[in-house]
Amino acid sequence: MAWRRPGAQQRRGTPADFLVLGLANPGAHYAHTRHNVGADAVRIEADRRGGTFKIEPRQRAELCEVNVGDARLALAIPTTYMNESGAALPGLIERTGLASPERLLVVHDELDLEPGRLQLKVGGGIAGHNGLRSIKNTLDTADFLRLRIGVGKPPSKEAGANWVLSRPKGEDAELLRVALALAADVIEVLVADGVDRAMMLANTRG
Repeated sequence: MAWRRPGAQQRRGTPADFLVLGLANPGAHYAHTRHNVGADAVRIEADRRGGTFKIEPRQRAELCEVNVGDARLALAIPTTYMNESGAALPGLIERTGLASPERLLVVHDELDLEPGRLQLKVGGGIAGHNGLRSIKNTLDTADFLRLRIGVGKPPSKEAGANWVLSRPKGEDAELLRVALALAADVIEVLVADGVDRAMMLANTRG
């Protein structure tokens, strides 16, 4: 997919300054699992700003738009399964008028970070994450922002799928509760003050 598809209908009115995509599997069965922490963080930000998500079938996502200062922020959660997350992006880019991949932030779970640890980065590999793989393949670029939310490693390699599809308990649950609120803070700093300031907040904590 070209970032701006030739002949595509572009957004009428002011484009969004940032699009934040929170990754998740759909449905109550997967709600608040480790794999869905990206969507949970995006929902927290929407609640802070008084945003209400609406399911947009053409965009294959839940979507709301809010203001952070003078900036327009589009918040989205794909309604596809995780491994098809990229399918939401063509419609979302057209709908929001997003200018470049550097204005896309993908918020997702990360096994390689301990529970509750955050890392904001620009581009990079996909580390076996099926949602990131789908997004990279759809955009034909890896030059988008990622906010990684640590969920920790499973007890064994074989337990990986069950680990990410389970709900955290005890100390892990508390660490992630704090991390999700901080992730919403990082989103706001990114939009208001830029990538460097947001990295300082995300990457020096925990």
